[in-house]
Order: sequence, then C-alpha cells, then structure tokens
Amino acid sequence: MENVLLVILLILALALIAIVLMQRSEGGGLGIGGGGGGGVMSARGAATALGKVTWGLGIAFLATSLAMTIVSARNSAATSVIDRVGEETAPATTETTPAAPGLPDVTDLMPPGSNTAPAETPGDAPLAPPRAD
Repeated sequence: MENVLLVILLILALALIAIVLMQRSEGGGLGIGGGGGGGVMSARGAATALGKVTWGLGIAFLATSLAMTIVSARNSAATSVIDRVGEETAPATTETTPAAPGLPDVTDLMPPGSNTAPAETPGDAPLAPPRAD
C-alpha cells in the first residue's frame, strides 16, 4: 500500500511542477515579464483553467501525503530503536570462515614473526559501555 501511495505521490508532484511551470508569470518576481498572448484561449481563461488544475493537484498532493503518513504510522514498529539499546546481543561465535577457493589465506601473506591477531577481551565478553541502572 505504501508503494502505491508513493508512486501516486511522485506522479502528483511531477504533474504539479509541470502545471506551475506552464503558468503565466503575473508578478514578475524575478524580473521576467509575462509572455504575450496568441493562444487558442485568452490569457485570462488559460490562467483560470491552469489555476484550477493547480489547486486540484495541490489538494490531491496534500491528501496523498496525509494518507501516506497514516499508513506508515500504522505499519511502523511499536518500539523505538532507542528502546533496544540495552538489550543483550547474541554472543559472537569463535569459528573462522574458510578462505575462498583459489585465494591464499591472509596469514600466508604476512611477514614471518608479525603478530596481528586482535587482543581478546577478558572472558570473551563484548565491549559495551556501563549500564546506567
């Protein structure tokens, strides 16, 4: 449902952009004058029709945005990510992954006598900040 609303919202946004760009400039806000007439409809009639389409697309865009917000809120999880900060994670396994076939082991590429193994934590417990209980 969210995907359908998202597609409709994107189509409405593109249509709204196109309709606004087609409208005649009336205020000259950027110093660009409005173009002359010469169309099938009069300048006032075209402005009224495009204005109505703009209002309709704007209302549809707003309604679709509200619907998408409601649907997303219903589908969201009941808990926040912050609520899961204090939860215990699964202990890490000490198994090593085998090297890919045809590739040398990383330890074969190191110079002899180098010790690059990570330091182990006491009791193999993961490092974590102290709890604020």
